[in-house]
This record gives sequence, C-alpha cells and structure tokens, in this order.
Amino acid sequence: MQTVDFFTPVVDDPYLYGQIAAANALSDVYAMGGRPLTALAIAGFPKKGLDRQVIAAVFRGGFDKLAEAGVALLGGHTVQDPEIKFGYAVTGAIDPARVLQNTGARAGDRILLTKPIGTGVIATALKFGRLAAAEATQAIESMRTLNRAAAEALGRAPGVHSCTDITGFGLVGHASEVAAASALTIRIDTARVPLLDHARSLVAANRAGGLLANRDYFGRQVRAAAGLDADLLDLMYDPQTSGGLLAFVAEAHGDAALAALHAAGVPAVAVGRALASTGVLVELA
Repeated sequence: MQTVDFFTPVVDDPYLYGQIAAANALSDVYAMGGRPLTALAIAGFPKKGLDRQVIAAVFRGGFDKLAEAGVALLGGHTVQDPEIKFGYAVTGAIDPARVLQNTGARAGDRILLTKPIGTGVIATALKFGRLAAAEATQAIESMRTLNRAAAEALGRAPGVHSCTDITGFGLVGHASEVAAASALTIRIDTARVPLLDHARSLVAANRAGGLLANRDYFGRQVRAAAGLDADLLDLMYDPQTSGGLLAFVAEAHGDAALAALHAAGVPAVAVGRALASTGVLVELA
C-alpha cells in the first residue's frame, strides 16, 4: 500500500512541524490496518530568507518520528518553493485478509474516536497570534502522536468493520464518507466528542477556510439537533491535521475494543452509533 501527504507549517517550531508532518503522512497506512515500512521525503523551501538550520530541523523532526514508527527513510525530493511544504510518500504492508476501509460499517456499530478534535482552529489561532504556543501544548502533542498504538489495538480487536482517519474533511466529512459508502446514517453525540483545550472558545474567531468549505459541502447531508451550540457544531467540521482514527465496531465488541485502546494508552471515546439510513448521512445530536 502507498500513500502521500504534505502540507504547509501548522506550528512555528520547525522540529515539531517535521514530526507532525511525518505522523500525518503515516496515518493513512495505520487507518487501513497496515504497517508503514519506508518513506520518501517531499519538501519545498524558499530559495532565500530561510536559515539552513531551520530546514535541517524540519528534516530531523520528520526523521525522528519515522524512526519511532520503525520506518526507513530512503531519500526524497526537494524543490524551491516560496511557501514551505513538507511531508512524505509512504509505502506499507498489509494483510489482504484484514484491510480496513472507509466502507463496510454496519447498523448498530459503535463509533470510537481516538483523538480529540480542534487542530484546525488551534493552528489558525497560532498563525494569527491569538493563542500562545504554550497554550497549544495539548494540540501539538496530539498532532505529533502516531496512530500506531490505536491501529495495533484495533488490529487485535474483533468486530472492527470499518476505519478511517480524521484529517482535512473534519469529523463530519469523514463520517459522511463512511455513511455514504456503507448506505447508513451516522449519529454523533456531540457532547461526547473530545475537544482540544481552547478549541471551543477560539472557534468563533478562528474558523479555517477548510472548516467553511467542509460545512458548505457536507452540511447538505447533515441533520443537526435543534438548539445545538453553534461553536460546537462548527468544530464538527473543523479540518484536522494528524487527527485520530474513527473506528466502527460491532456492538458486542465495542467495550472490549475501547478497553484495548485504553490499555494501549489511547484516549479513545465512544462518540456515536451507525444506524439504518434515515435519509441523511450524519445526524448530530
């Protein structure tokens, strides 16, 4: 299996940026139940005005995260670009008899989310100086955390029907994709969705462009409960960087899967259920 992902900086610290980019690039492999093996770096840096030590720190951060994942860096390609970009193309291996996809969820499945959401709002606030770096510690730690432990715990658990990672389309967008592919409705209990520190208080003034685009595109197939808090609703569409896994597990095995995730140190939460289609893709309660 192969995947590729790269993006512009979401934090000022170049080493942390490299780590986040690597964790994000590896996530698709983990979401499918695979094991990443090798990576090729993809980078763009401006010709002038950027200290070489900054570039070195980005690569070092990425390399250290790959090493943590047991992934060999084989090389890569760098181009001149006025806007910094960094990421990886990743090759992994997977058991063809146990491929997890964003299809195949079943009515009655419990829905487990392995990381809190809000990275888009936090990154936007950092970009415009509305949040100090020291206040974004939880978000940065979440983004730089591999989905490896979560994937391995789910790989050992019975009854896992579907899995995807939460990235640019936000929680609602990626849930909508699973619902459409599985001919279901996904009901999310918004009060149970874990949020990053400061995300709720910052969302009104720090809606990323991706949040608005996600809401415009996916909102047409969403039914939100009357009186649902507007800020909380917006966070359901917030685009994530290196977000968590969204797993769909048979009801009979839901508690065991959640316990396995917790035993692996993953702060997973049950956030909803898959239902027979009600005429919309996602219901937000």
